[in-house]
Amino acid sequence: MEDGKKRTLEFLKAAGTYFLATDDNGQPRVRPFGTIHEFDGKLYIQTGKKKNVSAEIHRNPKIEISAMLGGDWIRLTAIAVEDDRREALVSMLDAYPELKAMYDPDDGNTEVFALSDCRSVIASFTHEPESYSF
Repeated sequence: MEDGKKRTLEFLKAAGTYFLATDDNGQPRVRPFGTIHEFDGKLYIQTGKKKNVSAEIHRNPKIEISAMLGGDWIRLTAIAVEDDRREALVSMLDAYPELKAMYDPDDGNTEVFALSDCRSVIASFTHEPESYSF
């Protein structure tokens, strides 16, 4: 895994909770998320098709993720592309077994998005920003 992608994944996993921003027909929507996973060389997030966030991403796949870890923060912009392959769903649920109480790869609701055209910036008030594109 390339350095920027690895650094971004490690930061978001260590933060635990991040905030996902979407566009709801011109109205920004921000909500807490906790799934970030590497599969097939890309970063992935997970949600349910029945949720508003799913419809928002399908209408406009441009998303932004932000999180804090200690005194550092990250901003990740990306294009979220649905991956409906069963192996992608299984991989995410295996990485987050606590989700198996709510989601199943064959339930018609579980959904994962591969993140493409990623640009992340990790910054703080005490060091120069780290910028990555992947």
